[in-house]
Amino acid sequence: MQILDNVIADRGSKYAVSGGPCNREAEAKAMVEALRKSRKKFAKATHHSWALITADGPVKNDDGESGAGMVILRMLEREQLTGHLVVVTRWYGGKPLGGDRFRHVQDAVRIYLDQCAAAKAGQGG
Repeated sequence: MQILDNVIADRGSKYAVSGGPCNREAEAKAMVEALRKSRKKFAKATHHSWALITADGPVKNDDGESGAGMVILRMLEREQLTGHLVVVTRWYGGKPLGGDRFRHVQDAVRIYLDQCAAAKAGQGG
């Protein structure tokens, strides 16, 4: 799983974005749990919102960040990226972000997708 830490900070909240190949909902849940256990910092995060498009259809989880899973899922659908889990992690900073939180989720996913595209281009594919 690729982890991009501290990609966005706003009013005390911090965001990371992670992801990797994944084909089933159960596998996605295991990957998110492994992320939580990988570093103490991630275990203390407020939200791990994620989405995945499987052969059986789309799967998403807001993890308390209402609507965040749908934002991630829409971006995966636009990119036609199937079989790949994307997780946006947020550490709440004490101040509500209102609608900006959706922009931050979207920006985090864009950073991740751009990183993946750059890595793929670097491999000649």
